[in-house]
Amino acid sequence: MLPTVILPGYLAPAKDYLNLQHQLIALGTDAVVVPLRRQDWLVTLGGRPVTNILQCLDQTVQQVLQRTQATQVNIVGHSAGGWIARIYMGSEPYCGQVWQAQPWVHSLISLGTPHTSQEQWTQRNLCFVNDNYPEAFHADVNYICVAGKALYGRRSFRLAQWFSYSSYQVTCGIGECWGDGVTPITSAHLAGAVNLTLDHVWHSPHSTQAVPRTSQHLWYGSAAALKIWSTYLG
Repeated sequence: MLPTVILPGYLAPAKDYLNLQHQLIALGTDAVVVPLRRQDWLVTLGGRPVTNILQCLDQTVQQVLQRTQATQVNIVGHSAGGWIARIYMGSEPYCGQVWQAQPWVHSLISLGTPHTSQEQWTQRNLCFVNDNYPEAFHADVNYICVAGKALYGRRSFRLAQWFSYSSYQVTCGIGECWGDGVTPITSAHLAGAVNLTLDHVWHSPHSTQAVPRTSQHLWYGSAAALKIWSTYLG
């Protein structure tokens, strides 16, 4: 099995993915989390470029390739990590730099990634991605897009449903739909990809007041979910 690089989601530190890393290692893949800290994301606030995140991703990929002597890696991108990885694979200049990492990537598995969004602060980056690399753009890369079906968004006095309704609406334009509590299913999928929808799977491993933890709280890195999507690792 090829080595796997895990790219955290927006504002998330690497430590949140250590359990996921250990589970992947147990399955037989050399898994590494891009060593991001929460403060590393601060310079990207307000839709600013994600150049520093791309640099950290590239450094991690190159280190893994050199250490393992593999020719390619899998990238597992959670949330924003999924569309950032699409920039990384591309050949168009992004803020003056070309990454062109597609030859090093065997599979991109995105977990709850908002591949489309109508939110104003995401437009600059996501328009760049979708204008230059629409759908499952690279024929030589296996795209697996995983969505969670945990909560239906509704205008409601229940905080969780109201929060999800608002999040879904600014992401896909429709609040009353299914998603993982943050990303609606329709935005987590890409045309031409292997698109998976996992029942009862939430966006994050952490509970909040808006998305409370249940006795059987599942997220994309939980064993039951990982068992399904990990079968697509190269």
